[in-house]
Amino acid sequence: MTTREEAARLDAADELAVFRDRFVPITDPGVVAYLDGNSLGRPLRATADRLRDVVTQEWGSRLIRSWEERWLELPGQLGDELGRVALGAAPGQTIVADSTSVCLYKALRAAVALRPGRDEIVTDTANFPTDRFLVESVAAELGHTVRWIETGDVGVADVAAVTGDRTAAVVLSHVDYRSAAIADLAAITRVVHERGGLAVWDLCHSVGSIPVELDAAGADFAVGCTYKFLNAGPGAPAFLYVSSRHHETFGQPLTGWMGAADTFGMAEHYVPAPGIRRALSGTPPVLGMAGVQEGVALLAEAGIERVRAKAVALGRWVLELADAWLVPLGFTVASPRDDARRGGHVTLRHPDAERLSRVLIENGVLIDFRRPDGIRIGLSPLTTSFAEVRAAMDRIRELAG
Repeated sequence: MTTREEAARLDAADELAVFRDRFVPITDPGVVAYLDGNSLGRPLRATADRLRDVVTQEWGSRLIRSWEERWLELPGQLGDELGRVALGAAPGQTIVADSTSVCLYKALRAAVALRPGRDEIVTDTANFPTDRFLVESVAAELGHTVRWIETGDVGVADVAAVTGDRTAAVVLSHVDYRSAAIADLAAITRVVHERGGLAVWDLCHSVGSIPVELDAAGADFAVGCTYKFLNAGPGAPAFLYVSSRHHETFGQPLTGWMGAADTFGMAEHYVPAPGIRRALSGTPPVLGMAGVQEGVALLAEAGIERVRAKAVALGRWVLELADAWLVPLGFTVASPRDDARRGGHVTLRHPDAERLSRVLIENGVLIDFRRPDGIRIGLSPLTTSFAEVRAAMDRIRELAG
């Protein structure tokens, strides 16, 4: 089951194979496989066309008139479409703006402010550095205490053990950036609510890869990036979700003119815009939003359920190849083997992973190293073929043997 013929059979049966032609081709002949789309997705041909149109027409011809004609409404319009296609969020709850770090800061400050009298923020020690750093920063600003979950695979019991009547907010990643373990978003959110706190979710490694149902799960806040599985481009703007339950009362600390009730009123004092728009601060990054628009449109066409099905199949293929070829060479699998618990990448552990990762990249297998000993095999269903994965795993076997 590890033959080239099996890879060809899997690719022939792949309903999403036609979408690979929508992406700018890799012209570097030294690249064997690009398996780092969970860090930076490949560019779409349509994005290049869209950017050209923005520059030559909307900016070049319409000039400043494009703000009123189109650009001012982009954060909300794209947010609504992203919510519909990938987040399970009704309109008016998602905005595209800023970076993930800035959006997370806004969300966390807003969540804590909605729980006055509570002075603890919960996160886990294995969470992505940005999340941990910002939790510590916000706690220091407000004189709060950080409660740490000492595990890298956070479950309901872990959250229940550290939350209580002092919990203001819990910040967790839906998919673990190292292991790809999927947290039970709905069940954990329920536990947080039972304790009286609010749930803030980081969706960076899940949006565009696995279905997310924020409204159904009762999530309070969520943030995420668009340059991974949504292929929006390096530095593309992030998104911020705020449940409509909090729209009348939530505030955010970076009160810029775009989040004001009257953007061009030049009022003496800040008055927040109604709803999700108050989460905005500065001028929307129009060029970056072009990539978001095209990435979300492609995902809508492909369908998140089909994307998820292929991600599962690709992950299973990696596990089969790893067990047959790499485990005998000293590798171990650090990701869940249960398809339902594994996100869009597979992490392999090796004692010499850091050096080996450099060797792999130098030899055309573009993977990602994560300390202390993890090699991430990123699986982007719209761009990654089964044959490409097999070629990469074969090269890993060759170089590690």
